[in-house]
Amino acid sequence: MIRDEYYPLQLIKMAESLKDYEEDFENPEKKPRRNKYAFACAILASMTSILLGYDIGVMSGAALYIQRDLKVSDVQIEILNGIINLYSPVGSFIAGRTSDWIGRRYTIVLAGAIFFVGAILMGFSPNYAFLMFGRFFAGVGIGFAFLIAPVYTSEISPSSSRGFLTSLPEVFLNGGILIGYISNYGFSKLALRLGWRLMLGVGAIPSILIGVAVLAMPESPRWLVAKGRLGEAKRVLYKISESEEEARLRLADIKDTAGIPQDCDDDVVLVSKQTHGHGVWRELFLHPTPAVRHIFIASLGIHFFAQATGIDAVVLYSPRIFEKAGIKSDNYRLLATVAVGFVKTVSILVATFFLDRAGRRVLLLCSVSGLILSLLTLGLSLTVVDHSQTTLNWAVGLSIAAVLSYVATFSIGSGPITWVYSSEIFPLRLRAQGVAIGAAVNRVTSGVIAMTFLSLQKAITIGGAFFLFAGVAAVAWIFHYTLLPETRGKTLEEIEKSFGNFCRKPKAEEGLDDNVEIQLKTRDQTLTSVD
Repeated sequence: MIRDEYYPLQLIKMAESLKDYEEDFENPEKKPRRNKYAFACAILASMTSILLGYDIGVMSGAALYIQRDLKVSDVQIEILNGIINLYSPVGSFIAGRTSDWIGRRYTIVLAGAIFFVGAILMGFSPNYAFLMFGRFFAGVGIGFAFLIAPVYTSEISPSSSRGFLTSLPEVFLNGGILIGYISNYGFSKLALRLGWRLMLGVGAIPSILIGVAVLAMPESPRWLVAKGRLGEAKRVLYKISESEEEARLRLADIKDTAGIPQDCDDDVVLVSKQTHGHGVWRELFLHPTPAVRHIFIASLGIHFFAQATGIDAVVLYSPRIFEKAGIKSDNYRLLATVAVGFVKTVSILVATFFLDRAGRRVLLLCSVSGLILSLLTLGLSLTVVDHSQTTLNWAVGLSIAAVLSYVATFSIGSGPITWVYSSEIFPLRLRAQGVAIGAAVNRVTSGVIAMTFLSLQKAITIGGAFFLFAGVAAVAWIFHYTLLPETRGKTLEEIEKSFGNFCRKPKAEEGLDDNVEIQLKTRDQTLTSVD
């Protein structure tokens, strides 16, 4: 009676947590530990992001040699760089439904197979048209990987380390970019016709390794429950949770979401509650609840601003940016891009260790603040260089420092948090399709930036282009501050309750904040009731 009539659900859960802490203090051997199995699974799933990272990194340098070899224009290079981001939403939408049909694990394998075909076709391209054909397959494969890696990782991760584990796809993406930059530098020494083809073709190697390694992973417990395979889901949860108690709580939450009675303990059950497919699009677009509408807007916004602030312009065209800054040698420009990849990778590694400590919201706001300052500095320094008749070493150095600062601040917040946040806020019934739509917005925005940057910098100067990105970043900061609540430490099923109030905190959270003393006084009474 006390649970139903006097206390909010959050207070009961707090009381149960306090009880667990007391038991752990009396029995230290029961203290939860980090789950190595879940960590290994997250690493394997996240490795699919290497495919996209390698393609982004390698195209930044390969485009220089493709243009010289195939005698194509700047507009054709823009299209070549950006078109893969318009193809990838096709893969993401197919992957959303495919992952609900065959499971998260086999969808990852399929992503690697499709990208393998694309990499082989690009490596053997005799002309521009055939190269574009290969880009289609690579783009679809990337779309598959882009969607499924964060979804799978969020669904197998314990809530205490979900931010760290769900950020791993971004870590591997940055690692792939760095490998692509290094590939540019290494193969640039070969003959013109051979060098860029090897740069693109060797991308097939990681896709094979990933496709084989992923077969060792378990299926997502949430997908298994949605299919009625309760016995398998329980076995997976006991492996990936940090304690048996956490496994039981996670299973209870998933059962509730899937509409399975809590007292049902059969290995195979009939799931009457629809968690995907029919009705999803209606709930997202036509008749969303306030919480779902808020979640959907938050997901679209965070994906849009992650790309609209210009990250692909910097990563894809860094050799051209460094040329505009005053570095004329191909060798030095490619070395500078390797430095960009190194800083970006190190920064994302730092970010992974703070996601579950500082929280998503704080890191995101700090990151976007850093983007604004870096973009203003880069725009100013490039404008000075552009109007100078002589080489200004300080302006060249400031441009390089601004690029490095930009990729570092992006990687500590906006980059990883975009995928962590969007993959954890959707309820199970909407997750695959919701994340697919976010991925589509991300890729389309990225494609537009990649396919217009060279034309934009010709129209308003390269400094003006980065001033424009700084303005977009300022709008992004306001959006994130206003509409994105904190999700750290909450279970995936609890997060939905944090949305629906937009600029206000949910009432339950307000009550907890405003009545801490009352809750502490009633803690003992609540613990007694729980017993």
